[in-house]
Amino acid sequence: MRRYVLTSIALLPLLLNFSQAAQNWPVESSAQSFAFSSDEGGTSSYLGVDIADVTTERLSALKLKEEKGVEVTMVDQDAPAGKAGIKEHDVILSMNGTTIESGAQLRRMIHETPPGRVVSFGLSRDGQPMTVKVQLADKHKEFSFVGPKVKDVPMVMPEVHIPDIDIPSINMVVVTQSARSGLTVENITPQLGEFFGVKNGNGVLVRAVDKGSRADKAGFHAGDVIVKVNDQPIHDTSDFTHAIRSRNGNSVSVGLIREKKEQNLNLTLPHLKESGLMEEETFDAPAIRAESAVELGQLENEIAKLRPQIELAAQQARKSAEELRRTFCDEQKKIREEARRQAEEQREKLRSEEHKLRMEMDRMRRQMRSYRMDI
Repeated sequence: MRRYVLTSIALLPLLLNFSQAAQNWPVESSAQSFAFSSDEGGTSSYLGVDIADVTTERLSALKLKEEKGVEVTMVDQDAPAGKAGIKEHDVILSMNGTTIESGAQLRRMIHETPPGRVVSFGLSRDGQPMTVKVQLADKHKEFSFVGPKVKDVPMVMPEVHIPDIDIPSINMVVVTQSARSGLTVENITPQLGEFFGVKNGNGVLVRAVDKGSRADKAGFHAGDVIVKVNDQPIHDTSDFTHAIRSRNGNSVSVGLIREKKEQNLNLTLPHLKESGLMEEETFDAPAIRAESAVELGQLENEIAKLRPQIELAAQQARKSAEELRRTFCDEQKKIREEARRQAEEQREKLRSEEHKLRMEMDRMRRQMRSYRMDI
């Protein structure tokens, strides 16, 4: 009998699927009907035991003198019999004073008794007589399939809201001026490169072209973007200076982008000395005059006046960056706390649903056991 119960529990998922599929089967008048029932008729009274007639072979083990009554071979501990204290191998000798001769008689008497009625059983336990009162249960109500419906619990990750932070970009512009070629070039940013039609901001921007200079005669215009010198890629002013100084000969082929179209210009430059440095071009390089030195001094004074403002601006930029960092850290902390809170709520819901499932599975196990019981 224990083997039957364990087998029933193992086959429980299959039986559930079978039950669900059976609801959709068409009903035909000639089809055979199936129903779980402990008797052909009578009430649905339920005691919760499995019984067997007492045989001569069992008299010694049950400590009985004569062959009468029925032996309890299994007890549902959650049923009325288990709650009243009836145990396995007890022998039921009478019910409400009526002597029990066989299992068929006891089944009939149980099924003829209304559910909820209290009955008195005379028992023999290890040869000792005793009386137990049991209130019979209603099998249909005790094992109704109506139970808590388990809803799917979706795992919803919290939506992360990160505030838009407008961080000003700080670009370093390097300007290089060549008095020999007449070109003033500077580094460009990726945004400027996109505007001029250059990918990734590679190249140097021609900021100015001196009139009458070699660059002017070669056809250079302000706004050109130099991307190659003698087929060497130019990324910044450092590459441009190195390419000019490492040239062979007194001219270079310059690849540039103008109005988002690539073209080549030939730039003539002074001859190189043996040391590798450019010769001095007295006809191109303007002489340094005394007023130029004065202008340079005035420029240094202006820079000295602006230095406190520059330092203040730098301090404000650092302060703003620190405030942004603190704000971002606070937002991250709030996001983590919200995610932790929602995860805990989901865990609590899952624990609750798991508890309900365990209760339902326990109820169904008891129901499957009841189908194996005689009464």
